[in-house]
Amino acid sequence: MDIKKTLNKGNNNFKDSVNNNSSLKEKNRSLYEDGQHPYALIITCSDSRVVPEYIFDKWLGELFVVRTAGNVINEGELATIEYAIEHLKIKYIMVLGHTHCGAVHAAIHHEKGKYLDPILDNIEEAIQEEKDEYQASWLNAKKQVRYIKEKFPDFDGEIVSAIYNIETNVVEY
Repeated sequence: MDIKKTLNKGNNNFKDSVNNNSSLKEKNRSLYEDGQHPYALIITCSDSRVVPEYIFDKWLGELFVVRTAGNVINEGELATIEYAIEHLKIKYIMVLGHTHCGAVHAAIHHEKGKYLDPILDNIEEAIQEEKDEYQASWLNAKKQVRYIKEKFPDFDGEIVSAIYNIETNVVEY
């Protein structure tokens, strides 16, 4: 497979679908003329099966998305959250975990990696001795919510945890 060619073909398809639909073309025009005004920040996993824009059926500019392995929040993510709160005026933050999360699985089994350790350590702290991956995913998402609340105590919006079930495509709150 020629990956660059595949990606370029996809981009051309996207461009053509936007340019050939007057409603989408107008939505897209407003994104570069008026800037972005997302109404929600979604912090989720980097897993290629977990794409908030698809899961919630949203267009460009509606969601501000942070993706990191295991939806773990560290220093870089805090900076992005701060930007969303202070500059984009976001009032709704969701930490979206998911079923079949590789990072949660790795944390349960105490796997290690040269650069993965801070993420796995964070998840291990959240899940303690939990061995059920579904429950561990919930514990991890809830820990990340607590961390956001601790770091942004004056945030006057809503912060929630949720789990996306890959098998059913349902988001559970």
